[in-house]
Amino acid sequence: MEYKYKERQRQENLIKNTSIFYGDKGNGVFRKRHYTFVLANGVNNLYAPIRNDVIKYFEKNHITWWGGGSSPSGHTLSSQIACLNHLFGIRNDACAVLSLVNNIRSEFIKVLPIPCDAEPYSYISFEVVSDNDYLNEKYSYRGKNCTSIDALIYAQHKNGQLWLIPIEWKYTESYATNDKSNEDRHGEAKGTNGKGLERLRRYTELIHKSQQLKSVEHYGGSVYFQEPFYQLMRQTLWAENMVSNKNTERLKADDYLHIHVVPKDNQKLLDKLYKVSGMNMEDTWRSMLIDEQKYVLIDPQNLMHPLSSSYMDLYAYLNKRYWGNI
Repeated sequence: MEYKYKERQRQENLIKNTSIFYGDKGNGVFRKRHYTFVLANGVNNLYAPIRNDVIKYFEKNHITWWGGGSSPSGHTLSSQIACLNHLFGIRNDACAVLSLVNNIRSEFIKVLPIPCDAEPYSYISFEVVSDNDYLNEKYSYRGKNCTSIDALIYAQHKNGQLWLIPIEWKYTESYATNDKSNEDRHGEAKGTNGKGLERLRRYTELIHKSQQLKSVEHYGGSVYFQEPFYQLMRQTLWAENMVSNKNTERLKADDYLHIHVVPKDNQKLLDKLYKVSGMNMEDTWRSMLIDEQKYVLIDPQNLMHPLSSSYMDLYAYLNKRYWGNI
């Protein structure tokens, strides 16, 4: 069974047979339709000990929820919700956050409070944007209408440099072939390609000048404009430009490490042979990078492993909700 449907079955079983969702019976609305795996109240989608704090965090920091709403989605397969459920509960624990970072790459001596958040500062920030628009996107709204980082850690490397560690979080996502450089705007005549041309205008020169992304002869239809690589391209450009413009940003960084969290069982995303490359997801993306060391792909359970004894309740919840056998 495809991973997405296995996980849908897991969430339906949890709704029916456990109290993990505070008695929410599902059959909630998603895109104007009722589904058994969508909760009636999206707040119940969050790990109970973090629910109130997450709501306040999004309100204080003026963050838009996935789907454009003012409250968390009831969709139990939401990757935004999964990211928050995994990471939000440790955001104020510097030792825990540092253990995650050094589990990925043992090169960091401390994590730092992130100044883009409203008080009090924490060691993981969510839906992060730059102070200034470097990607020709016109907006810098957290979670809306621009390149927004799912989660961010700010750390000091053992060489003394300050590093950004942007995290892209996936859950059950997979993507059909869809050329983002060849799309029409809503209401445009078919073939006008206004949306696609705008994307090419925004990013082509930035990719061409990048010190990390390899240039290609023709950007239209290239790997950079196919998902999931389109998102990875924009996040890489975001991190690069945050470093090169550190004098005008609150987050002043000398380097970065791009973390891509994907469940190892999501074979439709990871193992698909992508038409633009003939290779799987990781090999395709690595083939476009000048310095592969700046990109790390990791399974969420492997990411969270250092917390198995120090955050036993959280770890047990995540195992039941996302990792364990159905």
